[in-house]
Amino acid sequence: MTASPPLLPARSGTVVFDGFRSTPVLDHCEGLDLDPVDGSLWCGGEAGQVYRIDLAAQSIELIDQNPGGFTLGLRFTPDRTVVWLDAVRRQVRRLAVGGTSQVEILVDGEVGDRALVYPNALDVAPGNVIYFSDSDGDASTGGGGVYRISADDSAELWCAGPFHFANGVAVSPDGAWLCVAESASRTVSRIPILDDGSAGAVERVWALGNRVPDGLVFGPDGRLYVACYYPSVILRLEEDRSVTTIYEDVIGHTLSNPTNMIFDGERALVANLGRWHITSIDMSAILG
Repeated sequence: MTASPPLLPARSGTVVFDGFRSTPVLDHCEGLDLDPVDGSLWCGGEAGQVYRIDLAAQSIELIDQNPGGFTLGLRFTPDRTVVWLDAVRRQVRRLAVGGTSQVEILVDGEVGDRALVYPNALDVAPGNVIYFSDSDGDASTGGGGVYRISADDSAELWCAGPFHFANGVAVSPDGAWLCVAESASRTVSRIPILDDGSAGAVERVWALGNRVPDGLVFGPDGRLYVACYYPSVILRLEEDRSVTTIYEDVIGHTLSNPTNMIFDGERALVANLGRWHITSIDMSAILG
């Protein structure tokens, strides 16, 4: 892949929450999403935490902690239920926000007779269907894959791949495709979601050269964006299989090993592993 100059200048990005300076510390934020009711930012931590952040007030609240865990992917469903993955405890967990229920475990260690390896990222499709990646760096082992949890809470292996460390996942706006970042092969694949809900054939569409994809998200423009853990860059993946550089931080100050991103109107909010902070990128110049 030939790298293109970034479309957005460095001044488009700012740090909007410094996790090193907060109490409690926002350690190793990964998956993140916005509460659909109050707009607060939720994300996870490397010791099994789930945090709620009020960016305007610059406050952070610990909502849950799973001892011995590591919270990675996190998403809200339309009914204000937050669902997250614990990679170390190999669980899918959820909490109905605003309700009286406790944290529930949807998946615990295995699906059917298949043990989970490292549950990593998830997305929510229409009908409250959840897709999540299970990461295994060695595709030859047959481990890992993409799983599906239906609205009735039943879970199944949806696509076995093989994948090279399946990471970020994103359902297309029309619900026709699931895109998967494969970090070990530095590619992004897409899988048709067939009419009966089953998976079509995996197609490796975008080759990213030396860039390691992590989180995927479709923007308000319907286009696919990827946060690359290394080097620190945000890319847009085009329908003609080309790749456009959107934002890059060569010194790792504002954007520092980004893991996942979401859109909040015309800005992107990005979780950073390198400096444990949240970055806001003004995307209005390319979304109009």
